[in-house]
Amino acid sequence: MTRTLLCFGDSNTHGTPPITLPRVQARHDAATRWPGVALAALGDDWTLVEEGLPGRTAQFEDPVMGAFMDGRTGLRIALQSHGPIDVMTLMLGTNDVKTRFGATPAKVTAGVAGLLDIALGEEMQTRHDGFRILLICPPPVREVGPIAAEFFGATEVSKALPPLYEALARARGIGFLDAGTVIESSEVDGIHFDATAHRKLGRAIAEAVAAL
Repeated sequence: MTRTLLCFGDSNTHGTPPITLPRVQARHDAATRWPGVALAALGDDWTLVEEGLPGRTAQFEDPVMGAFMDGRTGLRIALQSHGPIDVMTLMLGTNDVKTRFGATPAKVTAGVAGLLDIALGEEMQTRHDGFRILLICPPPVREVGPIAAEFFGATEVSKALPPLYEALARARGIGFLDAGTVIESSEVDGIHFDATAHRKLGRAIAEAVAAL
């Protein structure tokens, strides 16, 4: 029986490479992006749904990029558009630590908790006949490169997230992976992943999904 993996996240799920020039749109190819790498590692009995939106947050309507960046709306749309889902990965929080949101580590984690409450709720679990979740904490932000000003102060906040995410995953009874133990954000822009990081992360996520 074919199983379906839904990858829900932001630009690092979308596959945006490290930014050298602002406002230049680019994307790693399907074989390079970590969801594709994970799919290949999982095997032929899996299919993939990629739901990565650059700029997506776990909870905030972005005054610059738009209200639709709030992941709560996007998650409902994704879970009602696709299915049945067997496993969902959730990796968000990087955009929540942008300076303009002023979010504490606890606030960022609370936003992720809200998404988990949607996904684990009776409506979505019934719709998909039950599905498992892997919560992924993104690696810490580096305040370097052309978009560093948007993330002033974000390094300290993002470094505090892994133990909070892990405790949340344990409380919700779901899987957890700290991506920061596998890869680092790019030295070019401090946010995104290069091709090597995507390959490493994809393989690690495939192992974590299989362990669910």
